[in-house]
Amino acid sequence: MSNNTVSAVNEIDVAVIGGGQSALAVAYFLRRACIGYVVFDNQPAPGAAWQHAWDSFHPFSPAQWSSLPGWLMPATSEAYPSREHVIRYLTEYEKRYEIPVQRPVQVTSISQRANGLLLSTDHGEWLAKAVVSATGTWGHPYIPEYPGQADFGGEQVHSAHYKNPEAFRGKRVLVVGGGNSGAQILAELSQVCHVTWVTLEAPTFLPDDVDGRVLFERATERWKAQVEGRPDPAPAGGLGDVVMVPPVREARERGVLKSVRPFVHFVNDGVVWADGTRSQADAVVWCTGFRPALEHLRPLNVINAAGRVDVMEGRSVAQPGLWLVGYGEWCGFASATLIGVMRSARSAAAQIKEYLSSFEEQTA
Repeated sequence: MSNNTVSAVNEIDVAVIGGGQSALAVAYFLRRACIGYVVFDNQPAPGAAWQHAWDSFHPFSPAQWSSLPGWLMPATSEAYPSREHVIRYLTEYEKRYEIPVQRPVQVTSISQRANGLLLSTDHGEWLAKAVVSATGTWGHPYIPEYPGQADFGGEQVHSAHYKNPEAFRGKRVLVVGGGNSGAQILAELSQVCHVTWVTLEAPTFLPDDVDGRVLFERATERWKAQVEGRPDPAPAGGLGDVVMVPPVREARERGVLKSVRPFVHFVNDGVVWADGTRSQADAVVWCTGFRPALEHLRPLNVINAAGRVDVMEGRSVAQPGLWLVGYGEWCGFASATLIGVMRSARSAAAQIKEYLSSFEEQTA
């Protein structure tokens, strides 16, 4: 499709915003339902946020448990697929299902119109009957505020922009954040520099035989319990706990998989701890997570105080023509994972099909 700027408003049934796993899963089910749609991706090539993950990043599920609907991810010789393997899979998935992607197109805002939702982009305007927001979180990294942070003279980088340990060789580095990104980045940094792992509380390490497959099964059990009206089983160990992938296990064997509680404030050359002692630091790697990237929805007045959108089964409560897929547990159990997004995507497509039927009746 041409990316030339046009002045006329293009009319479509469904607009899917985002080019990652969630957008592709929704596209698969819209295609199966014979619903017309267009996917808008602000990245220059397929792969979405996976293009920006650090060089050694691996998802923590085997390939067959990291698959989108319709086509299993090809197997790999490694226990867990590489970042490049995932990008190739997403690229081929687009081709396999002939997904109509406009890229790079930045959707700047969505606003209500009498006959649908108007998407304003850097390549023209589009009027959609329904919109699926699947922009994920990578575009909105979160860094907590600490006193004196602006005075710190060292480097600060979020895990969203961390690439590899070479830039930190021989330096004194603080890795802040206790999830999987913190553990994996600590593991490789500890081989080339002096690193201190800072976490709010002691990290939870899952047993060595627990990976993304098991976590997805647990999320499925929670979903079934909710559907059947049973109490949430909430088994120990969730998607935020540290999976013992090979580099993290190796770091444990070297005795470096240890964390300390947070410092109190920054100074020019480092940080001050709760007991008043100071530590010099050359850099901080923030592994402190992300927030939903929802700025394009602001004109619809659907973003709540927590920076999310109130949804029921993935559909906006306040805006009936809007669905949100893949942002995390509030959009559906395990919906931010490759395999876990399938349920949310299928549900969204089924609801959209019903909505479009009623939309046609109302506007006839």
